[in-house]
Amino acid sequence: MAAKILDGKQVAAEMRAEMKVEVERLKAEHNLTPGLAVVLVGEDPASISYVRGKRKACDEIGIYSREHHLPEDYEEDKLISLLEELNQDPDIHGILVQLPLPKHIDEEKVLLAIDPTKDVDGFHPMNVGRMVIGKPTFLPCTPHGVQQLLLRSGIEIEGKHVVIVGRSNIVGKPLANILLQKKPGANATVTICHTGTKDLAHHTRQADILVVAAGRPNTVTADMVSEGVVVVDVGVNRVEDPTKKSGYRLVGDVDFEAVKEKASAISPVPGGVGPMTITLLLYNTIQAAKMQRGLA
Repeated sequence: MAAKILDGKQVAAEMRAEMKVEVERLKAEHNLTPGLAVVLVGEDPASISYVRGKRKACDEIGIYSREHHLPEDYEEDKLISLLEELNQDPDIHGILVQLPLPKHIDEEKVLLAIDPTKDVDGFHPMNVGRMVIGKPTFLPCTPHGVQQLLLRSGIEIEGKHVVIVGRSNIVGKPLANILLQKKPGANATVTICHTGTKDLAHHTRQADILVVAAGRPNTVTADMVSEGVVVVDVGVNRVEDPTKKSGYRLVGDVDFEAVKEKASAISPVPGGVGPMTITLLLYNTIQAAKMQRGLA
């Protein structure tokens, strides 16, 4: 039986339609327009393209967005001052600093400068702590997107063994924390694998749900999964492809063609987790606006 495709584009479109209705309600009933400020330092092409996607998504559902595109050599203390201004700005409910930052800027210092109530990326240590202990907070967008993609595709998470390949602070660790919580849509048994894991295939074959966020093509091949597994591929890698105009194509961390023959459900790259990440950023921005107005 062919694997079900976990279609992030479709799920994201459904969520955005719901959010558009909510934004219209907030404007009509409370004169409140959720506002997002995106700060980009430098000319990283992937970051520029991502920011363009965010602007388009905000326009689509009626969120006010403001961009601060700063030069590569922008000074750290000036960036901190800009964040302090945005923290005080009543029209801005969410602040996102596009990572990675240039080498001369201390990423941790910058993340700490964002008001936790406006930290729609969910990276401020205060929000990370709240997530770990299961308190309401902004959940990081990609892991929250993985959870929503599974739930809205009819995949049961509760009681399942979820194996996560990758332990980054952006995907692996927060996803493990989200799915461990004793809450609806979670309550799973979670195993995290990483570069120090001996016999990776032994662990990946135990998974009911396998999430791969390793950042390397073909990290997971067909012999590493069991029949009927649900696979979520978070990786985005460029591989050379002379048949493409750009000279490359995007692939995930999973050997999609081979693994889909064994999986019961699998997310493609592109079109799987990617569209979910920006969608959950919009969701967090709306939540931030409601919280700051005392409507949450």
